Amino acid sequence: MHIHKFEKIWLIFGITTLIVFLSVIGVSAFYLGNQPPSCLATINPEKVDTTAPFDEPGLKKVEGKEWDYELVFVASAFAYNPGQVEVPKGAKVKVIATTKDVIHGFQVAGTNINMMLEPGYISEYVTTFDKAGDYLIVCNEYCGVGHHMMSSKIKVVE
Repeated sequence: MHIHKFEKIWLIFGITTLIVFLSVIGVSAFYLGNQPPSCLATINPEKVDTTAPFDEPGLKKVEGKEWDYELVFVASAFAYNPGQVEVPKGAKVKVIATTKDVIHGFQVAGTNINMMLEPGYISEYVTTFDKAGDYLIVCNEYCGVGHHMMSSKIKVVE
């Protein structure tokens, strides 16, 4: 069987690229321990309302952590709880969110905050709000007939 010179070159290039790609993924996953964040924290979706910190959603000042505030949201059928919250400008905030029913999106317009909320999992994101103003929170995962009305607001104040 005769393989043309250029075909051999492309086969060697393709196989080498595949080996390098799989090696990088393997080292990243097994040696460095990088894994998807959704596997870090879980919660029973039937007991969200009685499990801290989701039993009292909203903004709370914290001490002794890398962030100044914890902002807790609970998503459920076509609403976020709380509906609106005020955050001080320049504060480092850890956003903690989950859902009780179906998959919801959690996107804060004008920022890099974009999380998928899945029943049984806790999503977290640490950010600093440097600009004062209103930031709309929208659900960017279709969750049912009232999906288009699902929103909340973060008001960053001086």
